[in-house]
Amino acid sequence: MAREISERLTSTFLKNAGGHRPVHGGQRLLQTDPHWRDLVLFYEYFHGDDGAGIGASHQTGWTGTVALLPLLFRGVNAERLLTRGRGAPRSAAARRPTAAPR
Repeated sequence: MAREISERLTSTFLKNAGGHRPVHGGQRLLQTDPHWRDLVLFYEYFHGDDGAGIGASHQTGWTGTVALLPLLFRGVNAERLLTRGRGAPRSAAARRPTAAPR
């Protein structure tokens, strides 16, 4: 259930099959211009039918946390949770490469 909600939220900001981001709505410049199309804005509100961002785009607040959701489920799936229980997320994190010490 949590993964499904996470995927629905992040899909608002990711490119769809047509190469458009729902968050950009009908803004042609943000959808197609090579200098703007990969700029992801985090709006204050979103249109309930198409996901287009509305309201202030400088109000990142809670919408900025959507960027963390894909990391939450990296390396964790239902089978691993059933076999390893609560240790599944820790074991997935243990397999990730760490940055070299500075």
